[in-house]
Amino acid sequence: MERDNKMTSADSAVHKPGRAVSMADVAKLAGVSRQTVSRVVNGQACVVEETRKRVVDAMDQLGFYPSFAGRSLRGGKYGCIGLCMFDITHTGNVATLEGLMSAAREYGYAVTLIEFDESESVRLRDTARRLAELPVDGMVFNTNRTIEDFDEFEPLNGLPTIIISMKEHPRCTTIDSDQYGCSQLVVDHLRSRGHTQIRHLAGPKDSITADFRMRGWRDSLERAGLEVVEPLHGDWTADSGYELGEKLVQDAEMTALYAANDQMAMGAIMALRAHGRRVPEDVSVIGVDDSMQGMVPHNDLTTVRFDMRERGRKTFDYFFARLSGESKVETVRLPGELVERGTVADRM
Repeated sequence: MERDNKMTSADSAVHKPGRAVSMADVAKLAGVSRQTVSRVVNGQACVVEETRKRVVDAMDQLGFYPSFAGRSLRGGKYGCIGLCMFDITHTGNVATLEGLMSAAREYGYAVTLIEFDESESVRLRDTARRLAELPVDGMVFNTNRTIEDFDEFEPLNGLPTIIISMKEHPRCTTIDSDQYGCSQLVVDHLRSRGHTQIRHLAGPKDSITADFRMRGWRDSLERAGLEVVEPLHGDWTADSGYELGEKLVQDAEMTALYAANDQMAMGAIMALRAHGRRVPEDVSVIGVDDSMQGMVPHNDLTTVRFDMRERGRKTFDYFFARLSGESKVETVRLPGELVERGTVADRM
């Protein structure tokens, strides 16, 4: 039986300054057994609420915080996932992070985040070893840029690894929005409105996302027997879209423009209109990601919307399945949704 009396001033003197607080100190102050303290620390349900509160109060009073190492030794898990990504300020990455953290919270997990070093070539092996030095149960890599050792990478033993990427991997489950299929959505929609001269503003050449969107556009045109004019490459910004749009003004045959993201699409629209080309009457324009909604007043851009928060949630779901013993390696593609607004007109 645990004693129910409240903690006294004498009880508070059980810990001597200069010595690390132990579970035994907490047990003595709370008037319970060390086993009860352990149950509270590990979140077990077999402790009555009054006792649990007394233990928590004692932990707070003494400044006792369960260590990752101790928790791992007792339960075999840290309750933390390691995440590494490029540029966490990017709109899609922020939404993905929100979704992953939301799912992690529901599972009682924390997230340890580091960024890839963009100034050097990236190797998953080196990054995995860096994460393995931290208290994590496994890891997620968000690899939307070229990775030097992507195909050769082998996940570290005992650390389940999920990769956010359009590329398939022989030993890791990969998950991503369907960056290839979204281009087919765009081309099919433009063709249904009578367009046959469809140009593309691609993203950076080192971007895996941009590469798959460009491939999807090219393959869709070729399957339809339509002309493929080599795309121009921007850097995802509206400024680059404007600069490239100025170059496309002289393309008299172009009736539709597919930009690899909404910012470049908006920049291109401004350039076309500034040079007398009407949108959508002369040139129809479609972007990808629906990132302008809520940022641009009266947003009229037709685009493809991806649920990036859902991508983050599903990433954690697949991680947790691997952590729970699921060994199947999968390639998961989440489809986009065409959002029709006002920048596409019929071309009959």
